[in-house]
Amino acid sequence: MSGAMSWPFLRLYMLALLYFSANALLNVLIPLQGAAWGASSSTIGLVMGAYMFTTMFFRPWAGHLIQKHGPVKVLRLILLVNGAALILYTCTGLGGYLIARILQGVSTAFFSMALQIGIIDALPEKERSQGISFYSLFSYIPGVIGPVVALGLWQTGGMDSFTIIFVAIAICTGVFGYSVKMDKETIPAEQSANRSGMFHSFGQIVKNPFLFKCSVLMLSASIVFGAVTTFMPLYGSQLRSGSAGIYLMLQAAVVVASRFLLRKRIPSDGKWHSFFIMGTMLLLTLAAVCISISSEQGAVLLYTGAILMGIAQALLYPALTTYLSFVLPPSNRNVLIGLFIAMADLGVSMGGVVMGPIADYYSYSVMYMICAVLSMIMVVVAYERRGSLAASNQNHARESEGDA
Repeated sequence: MSGAMSWPFLRLYMLALLYFSANALLNVLIPLQGAAWGASSSTIGLVMGAYMFTTMFFRPWAGHLIQKHGPVKVLRLILLVNGAALILYTCTGLGGYLIARILQGVSTAFFSMALQIGIIDALPEKERSQGISFYSLFSYIPGVIGPVVALGLWQTGGMDSFTIIFVAIAICTGVFGYSVKMDKETIPAEQSANRSGMFHSFGQIVKNPFLFKCSVLMLSASIVFGAVTTFMPLYGSQLRSGSAGIYLMLQAAVVVASRFLLRKRIPSDGKWHSFFIMGTMLLLTLAAVCISISSEQGAVLLYTGAILMGIAQALLYPALTTYLSFVLPPSNRNVLIGLFIAMADLGVSMGGVVMGPIADYYSYSVMYMICAVLSMIMVVVAYERRGSLAASNQNHARESEGDA
């Protein structure tokens, strides 16, 4: 095998699988344990959202430091931080969970940036979307069985089992991570010369039309993803039929299958494909509607929502990330992609922090219908006439040349 499926890249994907396996358990354990301790949906949303909010904050800095020191040195240090966070879950209460989520957020910011930047830099342009899809695929594989395992352990009172599993994941990820090597350790001269402009790059999230559009779409979609991840274990307990564990397992399985089967369908030509993105956002809208009305209509709609949500989640992130890898200026591409991914993290965090109070005041069903309305608005945002996009591309290119 060669390209995105060659052995060096497979090692990176396997490392992602190990690293994210703990989250598949924590996404179920934290809401259930928090509710058992008497915490409200708002408090649980805050604890869950702290992870992605912290990740969002550190993404651009991670891109800069990885560019400066190389991914391997950063990766080895950050795996120690992740191990400490996992062990903290085994010996603390809800306050300790918040600290552990923050530590996990810091480590995830550097971990995922190191792997994704390495994949983008090392693969030829036509295979970038496949590389990002495979990375995302392996990061979601634990979610196929993780929720069901977590629910099973919780229902049998197996907190001792969680302790053993978290310690084992921390050790295995650290050992495997220290053995991984990345070929591209050199920093392009064009990028290293612009390190001092990292903070100046933050303004590009508004000034750069490509980054702005992709960030708005990703932020909105991630709010929906975050609301599902955070509150599905609690919403499922209120349903007359249907299981939260089966929902989460089914959604993760669809993400994995879609990213493998549809990886060649994801555009990798640097062009904006309006109908592809609009269709993806429409799938997300329908998924949120199905989840919302499943409280009255039953499990069939709940699981239909899982399938639609999984397809949308599988397609949107790789498509937008690949598009940006073509249209962003090479001089600060890593930092700008870090900003884009930070918007995804912020959205997941908001899905817990903002939607939690809405669920407390109204209901989970109403909250998911609000998510559907937000997604429908993004269908309109995704539309772009080819002529206007080409003109915007040329104008922005001229502005970039002028700034240089």
